[in-house]
Amino acid sequence: MADPTVTVLHGKGVLDVDIGEVIDDARVVVEGNRILEVTTDATVDKNADDVVSLPELTLMPGLMDMEVDLVLGGPGARLTDPVQVDPVKMTLRAVANGMRTMRAGFTTVRNLGLFVKTGGYVLDVALRDAIAAGWIDGPRVFAAGHAICPTGGHLDPAAQSNLAPGVMPMTVEEGIADGVDAVRSAVRYQIRHGVDLIKCCASGGVVTYSGPSGAQQYSDEELHAIADEAHRRGLKVAAHSHGDVAVNAALDAGIDCIEHGFMITEDTIQRLVDTDTFLVSTNALTENWDVSAHPEHIRERVADVFPKAKESLSKCIDAGVKIATGSDAPAIFHGRNAEELVVLVQRGATPLQAIRAATTVSAELIDQPDLGRVAPGMLADVIGVRGDPLADITATQRVGFVMKDGKVYKQ
Repeated sequence: MADPTVTVLHGKGVLDVDIGEVIDDARVVVEGNRILEVTTDATVDKNADDVVSLPELTLMPGLMDMEVDLVLGGPGARLTDPVQVDPVKMTLRAVANGMRTMRAGFTTVRNLGLFVKTGGYVLDVALRDAIAAGWIDGPRVFAAGHAICPTGGHLDPAAQSNLAPGVMPMTVEEGIADGVDAVRSAVRYQIRHGVDLIKCCASGGVVTYSGPSGAQQYSDEELHAIADEAHRRGLKVAAHSHGDVAVNAALDAGIDCIEHGFMITEDTIQRLVDTDTFLVSTNALTENWDVSAHPEHIRERVADVFPKAKESLSKCIDAGVKIATGSDAPAIFHGRNAEELVVLVQRGATPLQAIRAATTVSAELIDQPDLGRVAPGMLADVIGVRGDPLADITATQRVGFVMKDGKVYKQ
């Protein structure tokens, strides 16, 4: 085999997320898919196979989005897609969504829970494997498979589409499971087919058709069973959860990550801190989600829930909750994932805190210590943005260069 290619990336500067500074006129030396060094020594150019000059760009780690669904949304998407578009077309469109996401600077994502009828096929695992094999281009995907959800729960697609009885029956393999034995079977099915983590539905949500948005949907016993099955197999669990009671039930069950947490109180926020539990905040949708096509009762929920979500996130930032970035795309259009970093700053985070949420904190959440930094030994996920992201977080929305795993995808 040929020796790995050595590439030097020469930017306007390189962001060190640990010290919180941009190193001016620095170079990133990449060998194969690993970073060898970050240096201001220009003599490294002479030993490189390729020198990529990016004089207008600040180099920084590839960003991460811990809550996306690449299978939903995208070009030509409609609210009726889960019942009108077949799984093959959804997966093909996920390819386009993934490429758009990566070109926006997000080189790693968690695809957090299918909630479509697939006949049992685990679409995001297939997408992950196709990208990893080099068949298609896209971000590094950590797949959750089908979201585990009770009948009529927030992530039951038949309930979300308000279908008549029997129109779209869902199976345990597709994540709709009631009772301790059934939720264990649902988790085991996802694990059998190669998921990286488990997603479950602990509470209602903004587009839930019945019951309050924050109401607990799985029983305490069911949540414990889900966490037990996943943890015994070495997988983490993420729980969709808005309300205080449901979040505390998830914490009681030992669930590792709370998604959204839109309506939690100060006591629960402190419990997140005390238990070192991750929160994926998904607050950009409270600013930028277009709900005009949704029914009136959904718009009424939005008017009630979103102001609480904004207040809650600010309190979480002040309290020091371990926040990872998640856009909940396609609630935010695929490719506009960096809106979440902008909103984190609007809620009170510093630009560095927002960047760490999308790099080092997210890397910790998915147990990937060789991601999230531009530093020696790390995987070569490097992006270039126009401007200084420490001074202006909107620079993360102006991505001019993307390298993932040592390969350039945008220049």
